Amino acid sequence: MRQIVLLIAAGVVAATTLLLHGQEPAPQPDFATWLDGVRVEALQRGISANTVTRALAGVTAPEAVVVARDRAQPEQVQSLDRYLQQRVTTAVRRSAQINADRHAQVLDRIESRFGVSKSAVVAIWGLESNFGRFTGTRPIVSALATLAYDPRRATLFRSELFHALTILDQGYIGFDELKGSWAGAMGQPQFMPSSYLRHAVDVDGDGKANIWTSEADVFGSIANYLDHAGWVTGQRWGREVRITKPVMARVEEAVPMRRSGCRAVREMTESRPLAEWTRLGVLQANGTALPRADMEASLVRGLNRHFLVYPNYHAFIDYNCSNAYAIAAGVLSDSIR
Repeated sequence: MRQIVLLIAAGVVAATTLLLHGQEPAPQPDFATWLDGVRVEALQRGISANTVTRALAGVTAPEAVVVARDRAQPEQVQSLDRYLQQRVTTAVRRSAQINADRHAQVLDRIESRFGVSKSAVVAIWGLESNFGRFTGTRPIVSALATLAYDPRRATLFRSELFHALTILDQGYIGFDELKGSWAGAMGQPQFMPSSYLRHAVDVDGDGKANIWTSEADVFGSIANYLDHAGWVTGQRWGREVRITKPVMARVEEAVPMRRSGCRAVREMTESRPLAEWTRLGVLQANGTALPRADMEASLVRGLNRHFLVYPNYHAFIDYNCSNAYAIAAGVLSDSIR
């Protein structure tokens, strides 16, 4: 995620530099010309001509619906409170528990191997694909080509497009099977192609990291991702807290917001020891005092619900840089026995 932020920032700086020197950015080529450039670069990257031809054969024009979805992501346009209300329902909590019980044996092995809470794995699985029920039906290559051509995040998605072509070229999945979300996310964990190449693992021992139909590989890959993102075994992700208006005023005066990182990180306060949050008057959601633990926490504020989040929370943020999403993952994981 840090790389994504740096790439976007670099693009902004480059465009600003051109304008300061009286130059306008180069005009966008038509889609066919742009796609020819993609073909050339793919071959230069070592992707076979057969893969390039087959994968791009059906890509003829940008998909307007993909661009529209990119501009209206629920994680970015809904409030934290509304997102939690819609995504962490009683039915979702019940499904999470049922699936955690159903797959307890393999989840125990995953937790032991990667050191990541099995409840966190199930929560991510539930939020991403409704516990494997829906993984997307849109052709990945076409979706990524659309987003790579769209100027908003072109550098990021152009890179993901080449990663998707690499996945096909190496035979991890068939051409007709590579389908997923409008954003190019794949399989039950909804990995982007780059995440698949870095984090997908073969747990069931069949020789392939199958995040589409092997639940063992799905769970292992999610856990591997969170482990690489810095998950610390045995620690909480965070907790809901109660903050009155006078307490919030003290917090706003004493604890500044973060100034760097992705959008979600910049919507969090700087971290402070739990003892300092206690001194400011922050209580647990049930009205009791915060634990006397030597741990740093940041505050994530909603309209009416607020949360202190610990270092493990950043693994959720790495998975999806949205506080609404990350808090939902944490709250859902806490509901699993």
